[in-house]
Amino acid sequence: MIRLCAVPLTCLFVGALFVGASTSSATAEQVGEVGVDWTGNDIVIEEIPDPKVTGVTCHIAYFSRSLIDRVSKGNWFEDPSNASIACRQTGPIKVGDIDRGEDGEDVFRTSRSIILKSLRVKRIWDEKNQTLIYLAHAAELTDGSAKLSISTVPLYHAGH
Repeated sequence: MIRLCAVPLTCLFVGALFVGASTSSATAEQVGEVGVDWTGNDIVIEEIPDPKVTGVTCHIAYFSRSLIDRVSKGNWFEDPSNASIACRQTGPIKVGDIDRGEDGEDVFRTSRSIILKSLRVKRIWDEKNQTLIYLAHAAELTDGSAKLSISTVPLYHAGH
Protein backbone atom coordinates (compact mmCIF):
# COMPACT_ATOMS: atom_id res chain seq x y z
CA MET A 1 0.00 0.00 0.00
CA ILE A 2 1.38 3.40 -0.94
CA ARG A 3 0.57 5.98 1.73
CA LEU A 4 1.05 9.54 0.56
CA CYS A 5 -1.46 11.16 2.87
CA ALA A 6 -2.17 10.22 6.48
CA VAL A 7 -5.87 11.20 6.44
CA PRO A 8 -7.83 9.79 3.48
CA LEU A 9 -10.47 12.56 3.61
CA THR A 10 -7.82 15.22 3.01
CA CYS A 11 -5.88 13.31 0.36
CA LEU A 12 -7.84 14.80 -2.53
CA PHE A 13 -7.36 18.33 -1.24
CA VAL A 14 -3.67 17.78 -0.50
CA GLY A 15 -3.21 16.22 -3.91
CA ALA A 16 -4.81 19.22 -5.55
CA LEU A 17 -2.51 21.59 -3.66
CA PHE A 18 0.63 19.73 -4.60
CA VAL A 19 -0.03 18.61 -8.17
CA GLY A 20 3.22 19.11 -10.00
CA ALA A 21 5.06 20.17 -6.82
CA SER A 22 7.02 16.96 -6.34
CA THR A 23 10.49 16.68 -7.87
CA SER A 24 10.92 13.13 -6.71
CA SER A 25 10.52 10.06 -8.85
CA ALA A 26 10.74 7.55 -6.00
CA THR A 27 7.59 5.96 -4.65
CA ALA A 28 7.20 4.60 -1.16
CA GLU A 29 5.57 1.28 -0.47
CA GLN A 30 4.31 0.38 2.99
CA VAL A 31 5.97 -2.72 4.43
CA GLY A 32 4.86 -2.48 8.07
CA GLU A 33 2.46 -0.80 10.46
CA VAL A 34 2.65 -0.93 14.25
CA GLY A 35 -0.24 0.25 16.44
CA VAL A 36 1.00 2.36 19.34
CA ASP A 37 -2.14 3.20 21.33
CA TRP A 38 -5.87 2.56 21.71
CA THR A 39 -6.85 5.57 19.55
CA GLY A 40 -5.42 4.01 16.38
CA ASN A 41 -2.20 5.98 16.04
CA ASP A 42 0.40 3.97 14.14
CA ILE A 43 4.05 3.89 13.22
CA VAL A 44 4.22 3.31 9.48
CA ILE A 45 7.28 1.77 7.83
CA GLU A 46 7.82 2.28 4.11
CA GLU A 47 10.51 1.19 1.70
CA ILE A 48 11.88 3.64 -0.83
CA PRO A 49 14.23 2.37 -3.54
CA ASP A 50 16.60 5.11 -4.73
CA PRO A 51 15.49 5.83 -8.31
CA LYS A 52 18.99 6.89 -9.44
CA VAL A 53 21.12 4.42 -7.47
CA THR A 54 20.21 0.84 -8.28
CA GLY A 55 20.81 -1.51 -5.36
CA VAL A 56 20.10 0.96 -2.53
CA THR A 57 16.84 0.89 -0.57
CA CYS A 58 15.86 3.18 2.28
CA HIS A 59 13.33 2.29 4.96
CA ILE A 60 11.59 5.20 6.63
CA ALA A 61 9.43 5.09 9.75
CA TYR A 62 7.05 7.84 10.80
CA PHE A 63 4.09 8.45 13.09
CA SER A 64 0.63 8.46 11.51
CA ARG A 65 -2.18 10.10 13.48
CA SER A 66 -5.59 8.46 13.65
CA LEU A 67 -8.97 10.08 13.08
CA ILE A 68 -9.81 9.61 16.79
CA ASP A 69 -6.62 11.46 17.80
CA ARG A 70 -7.37 14.29 15.37
CA VAL A 71 -10.99 14.69 16.61
CA SER A 72 -10.07 14.50 20.32
CA LYS A 73 -7.26 17.09 20.01
CA GLY A 74 -8.99 19.34 17.48
CA ASN A 75 -5.83 19.53 15.40
CA TRP A 76 -7.04 18.00 12.14
CA PHE A 77 -4.25 18.72 9.72
CA GLU A 78 -1.00 18.40 11.67
CA ASP A 79 1.28 15.39 11.62
CA PRO A 80 4.51 15.12 13.61
CA SER A 81 7.69 15.87 11.68
CA ASN A 82 9.64 13.03 13.28
CA ALA A 83 10.96 10.32 10.97
CA SER A 84 13.68 7.72 11.14
CA ILE A 85 15.61 6.39 8.14
CA ALA A 86 17.95 3.47 7.42
CA CYS A 87 19.44 2.90 3.95
CA ARG A 88 21.30 -0.22 2.89
CA GLN A 89 22.72 -1.97 -0.12
CA THR A 90 20.05 -4.41 -1.30
CA GLY A 91 21.70 -5.50 -4.54
CA PRO A 92 24.57 -4.62 -6.85
CA ILE A 93 25.02 -0.85 -6.70
CA LYS A 94 24.99 1.18 -9.89
CA VAL A 95 25.12 4.94 -9.46
CA GLY A 96 23.21 6.79 -12.17
CA ASP A 97 23.21 10.49 -13.01
CA ILE A 98 22.98 11.90 -9.47
CA ASP A 99 23.44 15.47 -8.31
CA ARG A 100 26.92 15.60 -6.80
CA GLY A 101 26.54 19.12 -5.42
CA GLU A 102 26.71 19.92 -1.73
CA ASP A 103 22.91 20.40 -1.52
CA GLY A 104 22.24 16.97 -3.02
CA GLU A 105 18.80 16.16 -4.41
CA ASP A 106 15.41 14.94 -3.27
CA VAL A 107 14.91 11.19 -3.53
CA PHE A 108 11.42 11.28 -2.02
CA ARG A 109 8.99 13.92 -0.78
CA THR A 110 5.48 13.68 0.66
CA SER A 111 3.09 16.11 2.33
CA ARG A 112 2.86 15.92 6.13
CA SER A 113 0.24 18.63 6.67
CA ILE A 114 -2.58 20.14 4.69
CA ILE A 115 -0.63 23.22 3.64
CA LEU A 116 3.02 23.85 4.43
CA LYS A 117 4.93 20.83 5.76
CA SER A 118 6.60 17.99 3.88
CA LEU A 119 8.77 15.02 4.76
CA ARG A 120 11.78 14.70 2.48
CA VAL A 121 14.57 12.25 1.86
CA LYS A 122 17.63 13.85 0.26
CA ARG A 123 20.69 12.12 -1.16
CA ILE A 124 24.09 13.81 -0.78
CA TRP A 125 27.31 12.47 -2.32
CA ASP A 126 30.46 12.46 -0.14
CA GLU A 127 33.15 12.25 -2.83
CA LYS A 128 36.11 12.04 -0.43
CA ASN A 129 34.71 9.02 1.43
CA GLN A 130 32.86 7.52 -1.55
CA THR A 131 29.65 7.44 0.49
CA LEU A 132 26.01 8.15 -0.26
CA ILE A 133 24.33 10.09 2.55
CA TYR A 134 20.55 9.95 2.95
CA LEU A 135 18.89 12.61 5.10
CA ALA A 136 15.26 12.45 6.24
CA HIS A 137 13.97 15.83 7.38
CA ALA A 138 10.88 17.97 7.64
CA ALA A 139 10.65 20.99 5.39
CA GLU A 140 8.31 23.80 6.36
CA LEU A 141 7.56 26.97 4.48
CA THR A 142 7.41 29.17 7.57
CA ASP A 143 9.65 27.57 10.22
CA GLY A 144 12.57 25.21 9.77
CA SER A 145 12.75 22.05 11.84
CA ALA A 146 15.70 20.44 13.57
CA LYS A 147 14.02 17.02 13.48
CA LEU A 148 16.10 14.82 11.21
CA SER A 149 17.58 11.38 10.72
CA ILE A 150 20.59 10.30 8.65
CA SER A 151 21.85 7.08 7.09
CA THR A 152 24.89 6.34 4.93
CA VAL A 153 25.79 3.76 2.30
CA PRO A 154 29.54 3.49 1.62
CA LEU A 155 30.53 2.42 -1.90
CA TYR A 156 33.34 -0.10 -1.88
CA HIS A 157 35.18 -0.87 -5.07
CA ALA A 158 36.84 -4.20 -5.90
CA GLY A 159 40.50 -4.19 -4.95
CA HIS A 160 40.19 -1.70 -2.09
